[in-house]
Amino acid sequence: MKVISPRVHGMLDYGTIALFALAPTLFNFDGPYATACYVLAVGYLLITLATDFPLGVMRMIPFPMHGGLELVSGLALLAAPFIFGFHDDNTVARNFFMIMGIIFLGSWMLTDWRADTHTRTQNNMMPHHN
Repeated sequence: MKVISPRVHGMLDYGTIALFALAPTLFNFDGPYATACYVLAVGYLLITLATDFPLGVMRMIPFPMHGGLELVSGLALLAAPFIFGFHDDNTVARNFFMIMGIIFLGSWMLTDWRADTHTRTQNNMMPHHN
């Protein structure tokens, strides 16, 4: 069952960006853990701003493609502690990245990626052409 609309997904995206940006302070990350969080925050911000959905700005990335990127990101976040070898070094960082991966995958599963992402106003003077 797909229960997350494109608008709600956009709000979740911006919240996720803020969480990645704040994670180094909130969880006392430094070095590569902090750098990874900042890079993820900036990258995810660019993707979100460029997505064609109600809270996007540039609207260059189709919403379903955003979904594909989110699926890959979720899997990558789950695997990152093991791929980069910090699953035993920093349990807080390991847990943070794995929880974020689970959140990404949960969001991906619950979002309606085929929803109409274009808002139309009633009584629009301009005809809508498909």
